[in-house]
Amino acid sequence: MRKQRDHDQDIPPGAAEAGARVFVCATCGIALTEPLTRLPAVPDAPFYAWWDADEPGPSPATVPTGCYAIETEPYGPPLVVTDTPGPVMPRQGEHRNAEGEPLVSQGPRGNIVINPEDARGLELRHAVAACCGASPDGGMNQLCACGMLVATLSSDCCLPYELHLAADRVRAIRP
Repeated sequence: MRKQRDHDQDIPPGAAEAGARVFVCATCGIALTEPLTRLPAVPDAPFYAWWDADEPGPSPATVPTGCYAIETEPYGPPLVVTDTPGPVMPRQGEHRNAEGEPLVSQGPRGNIVINPEDARGLELRHAVAACCGASPDGGMNQLCACGMLVATLSSDCCLPYELHLAADRVRAIRP
């Protein structure tokens, strides 16, 4: 479990009354989150000077505890060569292949972005390793207890700290 930092975000005032949802595995129905309240958009990743950090590990979470947001941009593999350099995925920097060509995600849209601390019962699998945590470059890396890959964790120190539940592998239910 990640140590909470004093600059982590809190649930916005009034968010709890907005209609919470629990996300469950679409295959087995097990709850993967506690009740979460929807935000209007994925927040910008908080600034974190990871190179000056006293301890290695993830940056502050993009999404406050107790909330979720829908990712409207492509996220995850496949990563394809592009003519226009820019962020490879939302809230990330530029990424290049071995030939030095800029890459961009053509992964799915509609992922449910949550604070990784709000996930329950997931196991890290098939993760593309980075220096301090998992990179989303290899795609889904979080396994439900039933064996279904259901999410992608981004937890390396130089990446946004967030968990993307795959929209086609989870369902939202009322608590």
